[in-house]
Amino acid sequence: MVKPVKNTKFDEYLEFPCPFTFKIMGVANVNLTDQVLTKLQAIAPGDYAPKVKPSSKGTYESITVVATVTSKEHIEQIYNEIGSLEDVRYVL
Repeated sequence: MVKPVKNTKFDEYLEFPCPFTFKIMGVANVNLTDQVLTKLQAIAPGDYAPKVKPSSKGTYESITVVATVTSKEHIEQIYNEIGSLEDVRYVL
């Protein structure tokens, strides 16, 4: 589980709504991308085309996905929900 995100300053730097790129790094397994997209669809419905890249040894993978966010709280919620997945190690 990833450390919870709160009290960010995204609202000082972004105008909402806007596209926002999330990079998720976690343990490579068959379901990680599906788990991330399921959480993301519940919070920010949309058509997503994630880019998945395995680590050099294949133990981990990174998933890059762009979502339309509506507020700093929305960004924080996405970070926290995806970070709560068991196999996720980092959300950037």
